Amino acid sequence: MAHRPDHKPRSGGAPSRRTAARLAAVQALYQLELSDGSADAVVREFGQHRLGHEIDGADYGEADRDLFGDLVRNVTADRAELDRVLGTALSAEWSVDRLETVLRAILRAGAYELSSRRDVPPRVILNEYVDIADAFFSGKETGLVNGVLDRLARTLRPDEFEGPKRDPSATAG
Repeated sequence: MAHRPDHKPRSGGAPSRRTAARLAAVQALYQLELSDGSADAVVREFGQHRLGHEIDGADYGEADRDLFGDLVRNVTADRAELDRVLGTALSAEWSVDRLETVLRAILRAGAYELSSRRDVPPRVILNEYVDIADAFFSGKETGLVNGVLDRLARTLRPDEFEGPKRDPSATAG
């Protein structure tokens, strides 16, 4: 699975090492959901064969390997709790299980960072995962990622996430 080859980061340049780690983590989480592999095995596979390489026209770029491993291992380990948290930010008509697999991986990774990575500002997390959604989707999914992660940021880290509250209900389900 590769991101859209025509997609360029908003900055216009090559993705940062942390951005590359997040993008690769979403791809690894997708792979894990479709296979019986372990998080450690997938982290090793990506480290040996994907990170820093170009595959099928997709440049995996040099990634922050520590962040990549943290995301893959902890999102996998905490999946049930992350799904519960995500469920609070989705509309009543939607459950995490109804979401497309890549979209679930994006939201789980974003929810993990918002809940556990206090070293990263919430607006950075939102921007990163909205960009990642944009790399995979061309429809309403990007708005859904923005709406759901915005709700979670305001709930999980209200002291760090100031500004007017938007109503993302039209995009969160």
